[in-house]
Amino acid sequence: MAAITKTALTSSRLVKSPFGLLLVRSVCTTAAISAPATTATADPAPGITSSKGPNLKNFAIYRWDPDRTEKPQLKTYTVNTAECGPMVLDALIKIKNEIDSSLSFRRSCREGICGSCAMNIEGSNGLACLTKINTDPKSETKITPLPHMYVIKDLVVDMTQFYSQYKSIEPWLKTKNPSPGGKEHLQTKKDRKKLDGMYECILCACCTTSCPSYWWNPEKYLGPAALLQAHRWIADSRDEYTTERLESLDDPFKLYRCHTIMNCARACPKGLNPGMQIAKLKQLQVRR
Repeated sequence: MAAITKTALTSSRLVKSPFGLLLVRSVCTTAAISAPATTATADPAPGITSSKGPNLKNFAIYRWDPDRTEKPQLKTYTVNTAECGPMVLDALIKIKNEIDSSLSFRRSCREGICGSCAMNIEGSNGLACLTKINTDPKSETKITPLPHMYVIKDLVVDMTQFYSQYKSIEPWLKTKNPSPGGKEHLQTKKDRKKLDGMYECILCACCTTSCPSYWWNPEKYLGPAALLQAHRWIADSRDEYTTERLESLDDPFKLYRCHTIMNCARACPKGLNPGMQIAKLKQLQVRR
């Protein structure tokens, strides 16, 4: 696109004032068309230069609006991936900013920490900010909400039940005796290391919504994420309610609906293994 520049024309005249004659110079500008600009005026994604050739990629995105009468559908958008970042979330942001502002999805940190942008991408649950775009223009990327969840709008699902189940395991430190000297409860490095593989959970729900056992009994089975967090506090050497926590989980549905299908471990974007933590909970129940 040709760039428009302004050409300045100046003129001078004498003006009478209380201080005598003043020389006043006026400037007027006229628009002129110059050669095409060599750089883009606004970079849609840092580090992406306009010198790249276009790479048009189709994204089929689940669309549903509760305020409209249309049924849920997959709507296809064409994005030039040479003008956006490398992740699926970059493409979604580009679609919302430049093509269809009505598209709804959750996102926040863009660094795989908050878990907000969890969705199903090409058949697998994951975080859009950590999932790279398949840049092959011949393939279409299909994006849908997390499976077996109530959809609020487009890619936004209702997380109310998921958070209620997380709350039910009381995910906070519980003690019966005050800490020595009124300070924090201390923990050895060895005991702290026992929490590795559990504390990193970001509650994105990728594991829980990929679990067939959760699909079958979402109201009763706590799901991989909540059970992993339950074991995180049971394994914490500072917590003094281990017995009570295990008793609350001793239920045919809360814990024992897990059939070690292990979809949870494959879906976790942080590389955690909720199935292994659930197996440890079952072992603790037997010993109790």
